[in-house]
Amino acid sequence: MLCLSADETKLFLKKARDDKWYSAFLLALESGMRPEEYLGLKWPDIDFDRGLVTVRRALIWVKGGGWKFEEPKTSQSRRSIPVTTSALAALKRHKVDQAEHILKLSADYQKHDLVFASETGTPLLWRNLRNRHFKKILENDGLPKALRLFDLRHTCATLLLSAGVNAKIVSERLGHASVVLTLDTYSHVLPNMQQTATDEIEKMLHAAS
Repeated sequence: MLCLSADETKLFLKKARDDKWYSAFLLALESGMRPEEYLGLKWPDIDFDRGLVTVRRALIWVKGGGWKFEEPKTSQSRRSIPVTTSALAALKRHKVDQAEHILKLSADYQKHDLVFASETGTPLLWRNLRNRHFKKILENDGLPKALRLFDLRHTCATLLLSAGVNAKIVSERLGHASVVLTLDTYSHVLPNMQQTATDEIEKMLHAAS
């Protein structure tokens, strides 16, 4: 597991801003969704008015060729995730660009209503996203070259827990089966959380009035 620090995350997003899939990377970092979840999103899953993204399916590539949609990994994985106005704005820009592209291709575009689709409308292959876009962003100085797409999910969780966000909230955001799984997976964050808790107690009980 690799995780970006807060400063590295800001640098990553800065370098990714001009990439075609900036909105996908930003959404991955904000939501903690698995790659198969955000690559399986359809436009009705984005509620721009309420600022919610709902996970309803996972995109699965079949060995030997082809793809299919499956139910999310667990019942907790089917969830609605609040996202920032910045992420919503990026998604809106992406939707406009996609609509213009669809108009150009006309009948040659396969209309699966996917948020993140290939040039012809088919599901976006995660390996192409990684090799042609993600890895190029990581070539910038100050970013770990070994980072994987899945590590954006780990980064989301680590940043939230380090900031003192309740582990139950983080667990729900990630779609984990239980908060125990979240705490076990991100146990490396616990010492910082304990220190944060101690600092808060110091402020509440012992700060000079």
